[in-house]
Amino acid sequence: MTEEQKQPPQDENYVMAARREKLDKLRAAGNAYPNDFRRDTMAEFLHGSYGERDAASLEADATEFRVAGRLMAKRGQGKVSFVELQDQSGRIQLFVQQNALGEDAYNDFKTWDVGDIVGAAGTLMRTKAGELSLRVSRIQLLNKTLRPLPDKWAGLTDTEIRYRQRYVDLIVNPEVRKAFEKRGQTVRFIRNFLDSLGFQEVETPMLQPIPGGATARPFITHHNALDRELYLRIAPELYLKRLVVGGFEKVYEINRNFRNEGLSTRHNPEFTMLEFYQAYADYRDAMDLVETLVRDAAITVNGGGKLSYGGRDYDLERPFNRWTMKEAVARNNPDFDTARADDREYLAAFCRKVGGDAKKDYGAGKLLTEIFEQTVEATLLDPTFITEYPTEVSPLARRSDANPDVTDRFEFFMGGREVANGFSELNDPDDQAGRFKAQVLAKDAGDDEAMVFDADYIRALEYGLPPTAGVGIGIDRLVMFLTDSASIRDVLLFPQMRPEA
Repeated sequence: MTEEQKQPPQDENYVMAARREKLDKLRAAGNAYPNDFRRDTMAEFLHGSYGERDAASLEADATEFRVAGRLMAKRGQGKVSFVELQDQSGRIQLFVQQNALGEDAYNDFKTWDVGDIVGAAGTLMRTKAGELSLRVSRIQLLNKTLRPLPDKWAGLTDTEIRYRQRYVDLIVNPEVRKAFEKRGQTVRFIRNFLDSLGFQEVETPMLQPIPGGATARPFITHHNALDRELYLRIAPELYLKRLVVGGFEKVYEINRNFRNEGLSTRHNPEFTMLEFYQAYADYRDAMDLVETLVRDAAITVNGGGKLSYGGRDYDLERPFNRWTMKEAVARNNPDFDTARADDREYLAAFCRKVGGDAKKDYGAGKLLTEIFEQTVEATLLDPTFITEYPTEVSPLARRSDANPDVTDRFEFFMGGREVANGFSELNDPDDQAGRFKAQVLAKDAGDDEAMVFDADYIRALEYGLPPTAGVGIGIDRLVMFLTDSASIRDVLLFPQMRPEA
């Protein structure tokens, strides 16, 4: 037993002092951080290719393998030790003998600690217990770690520490990596899906002179050389639609957006969005595309359209619900009078009754949206499209030809939260200019999230935007659903955190 192992596991200062003493000896002896070991295989490959071989078959195969990773467990029995080595793919046991290494090398090995990073070479075998192991002929310390890993029994369970120290979380909770592997698979699927349909991937500015494309409070920064304020991107929408004006008729971007808002299980100040735009299409075409994309993403990432989220089963292979906002409000509020759905006073009273905000400057459309958000949104568990959003809350969407008070817009919900937003784009420059002006008045009245007037975007519309459908999908929220993650922090490697105490 090493001196470190004799100490109480919670005495981190003593442990670190003991490890620094070992590191000092390594420095004195030569290169303490060597970089001359090259592995040629991974733990997952060894288990997958040799996991069914019996002991005799393994003994007859003299193939040497070189593995590298972190020591996660170490136990010794005199001149024999067993080590659990963990790499990105999984774990493999190392069988280490003094006879194979030599007495001096074996004694050095015995001073190494759990958490150290090593490389080892040897041939495969089975132990008496039947476990596939690498019989080590050579082993090398590659990194003497200074901080001890959390106790193997208690693990790293404090979610605050897990999010703040994701590097430790990934070491001691390997299952966490699965969610991020699925995140990568989801993004790759989306790219392949859109590329196969002829969409062009582009990049638009993250530093913008005008915050636009969504109603949200922006982050503000300063450009020294230009001596002007710039804004971190709220959304790429207005730039992508400029590209449609310029002739990119199918265009998309997977982008980071920044919104100066609070932290919650559903919100992070920076997040990943997919936005795509298709000329000569409308919001109904966009809904069809979103439904196919979400269903096929689930099948690709999870192996099927049936999955579990939050303890509830979902079947994404069934057709998704499609309701207007008025229909959804009426379904959830049996006492709601749909005949008075355009009556502002009635809506204001109903809004207050259900706990919504009913400010004096809210029109009927904003009040109906408040009622929807208070009484319907959280209940939309199965995949559901909500359509006919009021024009008042949709400054960039095209008015409905049948009813100018609503727009050709949808929002898509799963698991009680919004995942996507899309609409037939407003391509009338005069109408758009009028809505921008209304947003400016709202901002002057104290609405920090209202848009500003974008004169260059109006100029672009005056050159002509074809009839176009556009969609934004929250990648983080989609991945939450596909990985059964309760919080957005579970699918962000480094979520924004409040300062440490």
